[in-house]
Amino acid sequence: MNQINSRISEYTKEINQADFRNAEELETFRIRFLGTRGILKALFAGMKDIPVPERKAYGQLLNELKALAEEKFANARSVLDTPRSSPQRGDLTLPGTAPPPGSRHPLSIVHARIISIFEKLGFGVAEGPEIEDDWHNFTALNMPADHPARDMQDTFYLSRDPDLLLRTHTSSVQVRIMEQGKLPIRIICPGRVYRNETVSARANCFFHQVEGLYIDQQVSFADLKGTLYYFVQQMFDPVPAIRFRPSYFPFTEPSAEMDISCLICQGIGCPVCKQTGWVEILGCGMVHPRVLDHCGIDSGQFSGYAFGMGTERITMLKYGISDLRLFAQNDLRFLRQFAGTY
Repeated sequence: MNQINSRISEYTKEINQADFRNAEELETFRIRFLGTRGILKALFAGMKDIPVPERKAYGQLLNELKALAEEKFANARSVLDTPRSSPQRGDLTLPGTAPPPGSRHPLSIVHARIISIFEKLGFGVAEGPEIEDDWHNFTALNMPADHPARDMQDTFYLSRDPDLLLRTHTSSVQVRIMEQGKLPIRIICPGRVYRNETVSARANCFFHQVEGLYIDQQVSFADLKGTLYYFVQQMFDPVPAIRFRPSYFPFTEPSAEMDISCLICQGIGCPVCKQTGWVEILGCGMVHPRVLDHCGIDSGQFSGYAFGMGTERITMLKYGISDLRLFAQNDLRFLRQFAGTY
């Protein structure tokens, strides 16, 4: 028993001091101590040679040795199976690498700029639903069911309810504000609109508008022109040439379109201005008396003007962008050009 105790003591010391750097070393340990031909197997097989009075003590020693070896093996395997993080390198107290700066979308930049300009003139911001009903989108704006002006709008109707549609302009927001009857009214209505148009460099099936409305007593077309001249002067640098042309809109009378000299070709002629040197940027006019009456406003006492512009068109001219489709393609090469622009 003294010899057996000495051998078990050596094996115990070997197990406790074992250190495994990889799975191969751990497997060698398992075979040596726990394998079918390992040390523990041989020690248990030699129990028959131990005198009967001493077998109990011998078996207890072997069980303790086996438990020690199994615990050592299990712990080492758990450590080796756990992914190890890469060693720390460098001085962790130093400042980290700053991420590259992001950039606002050019439409968001121009959208915010337009709002800022008109807020200086006392205009508030009004918003409304993108899913509209026929009354607010068409009928209240002097476009009854049989009116030919409806053909000017390529509308997305919702099949479940023929009275519901995706708004074709933010004029529907103006109707909702006028129906509230809180006069005077001085608002702009920015938002996204939808029309069933073929996607091209000049058109898309969805785009963004900013429409304006001012209603009070003795509002004139001169007030409208002064407001729009101020807008162009604040938006573009250098200030382009400006002209007004008579036009037709069912919800304004008289109506006009406002053009500026093309800032992309400097008035020489290009595909954006259709080789004319001029680009139409907005439509405008005096609010039709019938629209005022539809919204419960006395057209004999109050008058007003309205205007509407496409944010994409303004952005294209301001930054010299020739293809409207770039705004919706999420091309980082395009968007990164506006980093740091506000």
